[in-house]
Amino acid sequence: MAPAKNSKTPGKVEIQKRIRDAGARARAEADARRAAQPSEKPLPKEVNGQKGPEPTRYGDWEKKGIISDF
Repeated sequence: MAPAKNSKTPGKVEIQKRIRDAGARARAEADARRAAQPSEKPLPKEVNGQKGPEPTRYGDWEKKGIISDF
């Protein structure tokens, strides 16, 4: 005798539908959060800053022969 199929187990189509619905809900929630956030203001220009590439980005801490680490 073959075991009876459990009627409470969702089928492949049902699982895909649940995943699709969950994705749609998550996207709607994310869109609502983005719409509720205030727009970001641009950062002010740096005055008398270091010339050349940003040292924190490129790892170059030397300035006029002096190496600093902070």
